[in-house]
Amino acid sequence: MLHNKRWVVAPPITLQADEALAKFPPILKQILFNRGLATDAEARAFLKAEPNANTDPFQLIGMATTVDRICYALEKNEPIAIYGDYDVDGVTATALLVQALGALGGNVRGYIPNRFDEGYGLNKEALDSLKADGVRLVITVDCGIRSPDEAAHARTLGLDLIISDHHHPDGENLPPALAVINPKQHGDPYPDKDLAGVGIAYKIVEALLQERGKTKDSSLFPLSSLLDLVALGTVADLAPLVGENRVLVRKGLRQIRETKRQGLFSLAGVADIKIDKVTAGNIGFMLGPRLNASGRLESALASFELLTTTDFMRAGQLALQLDTQNRQRQALTRSMQEQAEAIAMSEDPEAFLLFAAHEDFNPGVVGLAASRLTEVYYRPAIVAAKNAEETRGSCRSIPEFHITDALDQCKDLLVRHGGHAAAAGFTVRNENLPELVERLKEIAKDQLGSKDLRQTLMADMEIPLSDLNFEVLKHLTYLEPTGYGNPEAVFVSRNAKVKVARTVGAEGKHLKLTFEDERGAPYDSIGFRMGHLKPDLPPRVDLLYHLEANEYNGRTTLQLNLKDLKPAGIPD
Repeated sequence: MLHNKRWVVAPPITLQADEALAKFPPILKQILFNRGLATDAEARAFLKAEPNANTDPFQLIGMATTVDRICYALEKNEPIAIYGDYDVDGVTATALLVQALGALGGNVRGYIPNRFDEGYGLNKEALDSLKADGVRLVITVDCGIRSPDEAAHARTLGLDLIISDHHHPDGENLPPALAVINPKQHGDPYPDKDLAGVGIAYKIVEALLQERGKTKDSSLFPLSSLLDLVALGTVADLAPLVGENRVLVRKGLRQIRETKRQGLFSLAGVADIKIDKVTAGNIGFMLGPRLNASGRLESALASFELLTTTDFMRAGQLALQLDTQNRQRQALTRSMQEQAEAIAMSEDPEAFLLFAAHEDFNPGVVGLAASRLTEVYYRPAIVAAKNAEETRGSCRSIPEFHITDALDQCKDLLVRHGGHAAAAGFTVRNENLPELVERLKEIAKDQLGSKDLRQTLMADMEIPLSDLNFEVLKHLTYLEPTGYGNPEAVFVSRNAKVKVARTVGAEGKHLKLTFEDERGAPYDSIGFRMGHLKPDLPPRVDLLYHLEANEYNGRTTLQLNLKDLKPAGIPD
């Protein structure tokens, strides 16, 4: 039973912080301390998800120009297009602005490019088509920050273009748009740099309503009615659940639980989620993948329509369609992962960056295949779909390697590229592909060659199994929403006795174990994708897990959701 991950248990709380957090339960105290919250006031503000006073949307560079231009378009009834990306963040941001501007009387439509015909981001043909349709104002959401040529093209067409995006700009070389809203742009004073694309779209509406609220005849609608979309896009896009995102998602989850949005009811139904108890985890693992499925296999317009329709029959049809497409996407991902792994391993198994490209790869699923390679081998990975002239790649990385910085160093070879530290995409002409791969592998070797590359799993504290109970679980719910940037609490328990072990799921992929504590009390657990460990399980193990409730046949029990396990006594 191989142990190839590094466990790091957080140091115990200091005496000073222990005293400052005296009013909190001991386990919660340690977890708060681990998240950098060492005073009573900080801890309470975090647990209540209180908004920072400093969130005025007009601090964002370009916001005043944007609001003025939208107000003019509303006044003159000019056709407006919201140009979004085809992932959940882009689709929710498009739906949000279409809904808000429509409610304010705007002549507004959504435009989401087709991943297969048009590719990522702004494209000139789409701008030509929108102009021909009479559109006067185009507002991008979740894309456009790396589209200077397309922005210049919009200008030559006489189209006013506003770019709102949260991806990293290319230095100070911003597109020549009427306005650019992105808290990551150089010199932007907005304090929270981590908003998702849908969060920035929300700030635009917030600013617009502030401005319109100054006139008595404005027909305002509740800003809170958009928060369900903000929660969906923010969680699905892995924006950190701290700061303003935490506040927006906490409120957005509340909105989803009592949603009047027909499409969300239907989607929760096909995903078998109790909508009145929805969590950030449900978005990340169940709702998000279904909303993403249409854009990965066909067109994201189905997801956009689902989020905006008021027809319950149509919502039901679309939810079933997305559920079916998600199953197809899962099967396609599995086969592509196997193929990509075989290619990467046959070409260069020792490489510090894994690469696989093929003509048959579906461009909508390459990112998921790259994610799996990174997860299995703990290396940055690129999986790419090749066509006759160009190759489109999707990259996933590890904390030790900033993949977008690496692509920036190769931009002379690329048609376009963009992304974050952990994920990126690019297009390259086929004649430049071999040199690109060689250069990226060299950059990875330089940066990673001297490092001990093992995934590090962080745990909040060591705890005996006998200390776990429903009261502990209740205290952990105060940390919600948990996810990227605000991880769920993780515990380590030592020397647990394995009482029952069996595999479950398709092909025995998952591992179901029952452990005994020192008193002989049983604790059930599930280890997703750990079925292969069953043959070599020793009688006693150390566990790394998070605690959750498992509802089955109307009965709720405690369950350990295993992140890793190893033979008892082996060093972390």
